[in-house]
Amino acid sequence: MFTPITLLLISNVFMTFAWYAHLKGDMTSKPLWIVILMSWGIAFFEYIFQVPANRMGNQVFTLPQLKILQEVITMTVFAVFCVVYMKVPLTKNFLYASICLVGAVFFIFREVK
Repeated sequence: MFTPITLLLISNVFMTFAWYAHLKGDMTSKPLWIVILMSWGIAFFEYIFQVPANRMGNQVFTLPQLKILQEVITMTVFAVFCVVYMKVPLTKNFLYASICLVGAVFFIFREVK
């Protein structure tokens, strides 16, 4: 169970950089085609971790559980990325959205009898 989550975490680090790192600094002045190719290159590594994570995770979790885990991991990685790499402070609304995701985790993992 730990391995799919770890792989999803690593995958999300690559994904977040592929999607958003080009918005910082001198990357904004690069031609769009260069940024797209760089993002594709980074995304390749995302898929190296994401595909096996989902295959293994699907053996342990239901598909909806796997998706909600992915979203929580994405928000967590994104929060760290915002603060550490992009120097963008998190707001109360980000906290509220995160609380909603925790609620989603509760409901998706709750056994309905």
